[in-house]
Amino acid sequence: MEYSAAPAGQAESPKRKTPVGVDPTVPSVARVYDFLLGGKDNFAVDREFAAKLIELTPGGIDVGLHNRAALGRAVRHMVNQGIDQFIDLGAGLPTVQNTHEVAQSVNPKAKVVYVDNDPMVLVHGRALLAENGNTTVITADLCDPDEVLNSPDLRALIDFDRPVGLLMVAVLHHLDDSQRPGELVARYRDAVPSGSLVFITHFIDGGAETADIERVMLGDLGSGRFRSFDEVRGFFAGMELLEPGVVYNPLWRPDPDDVVPEPMSFAGKIIAGGLGRKP
Repeated sequence: MEYSAAPAGQAESPKRKTPVGVDPTVPSVARVYDFLLGGKDNFAVDREFAAKLIELTPGGIDVGLHNRAALGRAVRHMVNQGIDQFIDLGAGLPTVQNTHEVAQSVNPKAKVVYVDNDPMVLVHGRALLAENGNTTVITADLCDPDEVLNSPDLRALIDFDRPVGLLMVAVLHHLDDSQRPGELVARYRDAVPSGSLVFITHFIDGGAETADIERVMLGDLGSGRFRSFDEVRGFFAGMELLEPGVVYNPLWRPDPDDVVPEPMSFAGKIIAGGLGRKP
């Protein structure tokens, strides 16, 4: 691993090499999320953008933590339902409670393929997974399902004759309506066999409360659409939407020892998640 970001407020070290294809002057979805989760693989521009979001979102640092916790609960649930292979689309940078760590803590033989189009994800992910034969990272655009699904590295681990766990965690809201995210979900749904599970989390439109956040994301990051509960439920077309449906992340199958804020905090209402089963 050749690059390590400098602490907030400090310049990036000139001795470190930035991975090929990475522009340290433009914020990245993966690196901003990495910072919000307490990671170190980010640049000053990512931290500055994250600071804007935190300023607009009371308790904003908790948004990423709620989302990561929901991911962990979903993966454990899927493994307990017999799923032992996962495709994590738009996975982002490896931080804490990664999909493979959660899945393999329950089933050491579980296989995981991470998919992301950020070059830093490939660099850091492959370094982390160098000695894990059941997990790999591929650089591909999730908006090109054929590229993803026909990847030799993906095919080496994923058996499409058996149920698959598909993860689209905090990624569909970075697609505009013109990119037809519903059709994209359907394409992946159609590619996996009966019994496969699909977990999605997505920004939820809170009207005036979230309008400024969406404006900043679309203006500075170029993506970040807030959609209604009905629109997010629509992504599960052709699937059985499992209990408790699409709900705010802290409410999605909380563990017995989880403290669910009551009333729900603003940070807890930014993203909602749901799990669908392909018949």
